Amino acid sequence: MPPRKIAAITSRREPWVEQGSKLTSSSRTQAAGPAGRRLPTMQDVADASGVSQSTVSRVLTGAPNAIPINPATRGRILEVARQMHYRPNPLARGLRGARTMLLGVIVREITDPFFAVAVDAISTEANRHGYNVVLGHAHGKTDEAIALRGVLETRHCDAILLVGDTSDQPRLLEDLRDTNVPVVGLWQGTAPIPGISIIGVDNKAGINSAMDHLLDLGHRRIAFVGGVFLEGRLIGDIGERRTAFLERAATEGLATPDDYVRDARNTLGGGAGALCELMELPEPPTAIVASTDVLAIGAIHEASHRGLHIPGDISIVGFDDLPMAEYTTPSLTTVRMPTAEMAIAAVSAAIAEEEGEDNRDATTLQILKPTIVVRESTGPIRFSANQSVRGGASSA
Repeated sequence: MPPRKIAAITSRREPWVEQGSKLTSSSRTQAAGPAGRRLPTMQDVADASGVSQSTVSRVLTGAPNAIPINPATRGRILEVARQMHYRPNPLARGLRGARTMLLGVIVREITDPFFAVAVDAISTEANRHGYNVVLGHAHGKTDEAIALRGVLETRHCDAILLVGDTSDQPRLLEDLRDTNVPVVGLWQGTAPIPGISIIGVDNKAGINSAMDHLLDLGHRRIAFVGGVFLEGRLIGDIGERRTAFLERAATEGLATPDDYVRDARNTLGGGAGALCELMELPEPPTAIVASTDVLAIGAIHEASHRGLHIPGDISIVGFDDLPMAEYTTPSLTTVRMPTAEMAIAAVSAAIAEEEGEDNRDATTLQILKPTIVVRESTGPIRFSANQSVRGGASSA
C-alpha cells in the first residue's frame, strides 16, 4: 500500500488532519506543545500510517518482534513520525520500563568556563547516540546535589553523569550507589570510587609535559598556582596537579619555597592576585604553572597591567586549553584536556552500563592523557648570574 501523505497544518486544534480521509488525530490527550497545540501521540502515527498502535510501538521503540515487520511498513511509519515531529514521552516510557533516552548531568560548578565546554561536549556525544541531556547545577552544595539526584531519578534518566569533584559529598555518592541508575564521574580526580565509573585525565602526565617545556627553556625558578573552592578545599584534579608539580620539582632538584606554591580561588581575580604575590617576592619566579587556564589568563592580565613582558619577564603555562586560550595576548601555552575523548568515553560507559553490558559492582577507571600546546606565553629564560640551564645547580 503506498504511503499516505501528511497534509499541511489546517487547524490549530487538529494540526495533522489528513485531507481526503476520515482519519483525524486521536482524541487521546497528551501534553500541549507550543501555542497550546497537542503533541502527536503514537496512536496519531498509527492512524496516519494505517497500522495498529502496537506495530508503531514496535517500530519506534525497537522492541523485538517474533513476526518481522515489512520494511515498507517500517519505512512508512518512520516517515509519518518524522513529518508529524513525533517525540516519545520520556515519563511514559520510564513508567513502562523502557529507556527514556535521557542522561542526567550534575555539574559541580557551571560558572567554570571549562565545565561549560565539558557539558557541551557531553551533550553533543549524547545526541549522537539519540540521547538528550537533563542538566542540574549543584553550586558545590551537598543539599542541592542530593535534591538534584532525586529530580533526575524522577525524570527517569537512564544514567547520571557527575561533572566535577564530588568527593566532599559522601552522602550523594552513597545515595547514587544505592540506586539502579548507572553513574559515571568525570573530572573527579583519578582515585577509584566504588560503584562509579571514573573517566579521568592523567594530571601527572599533564604537569610533567608543562615542566618539560619550561625546563627545556632554561627555567629553574618555577611557581605553581592552584585553584580552590570557596571552602578552601582543593579540587580533586587540582590536588593531583599540585602533587605532581612538587614531585617533579623535587626530582629535578628545584628550590620550591612555600611562597612558590599558591592556592587561589579558581577565578580570573584569583590568578591576578597570585601573580601579584609571586612577583613581589624578593626572588620572584621566572615561570608559573597554573592549574587551570582561568588562573593563567588572570595572571597574564595582571602581568600586562604591571608592565611585565610575557614571556621575557615571566612565562605562564595553563591547563585545560579553553577556546579563549588561543586568543589571549599573548596566546596561552597550556596543557590540552582531552575533553571530547572523555565525553565520548563517559557517554559510552553510561550507555553500556544502562544496557547491562557492564558490572555495576566493579569500578571502571579510564584515564586519558593530555597534551601540551605551545603558544606565545612561554619563552627562553633571561639568564643572570644566579640562574642556570636545566640540569645545573640553582641558587634560587
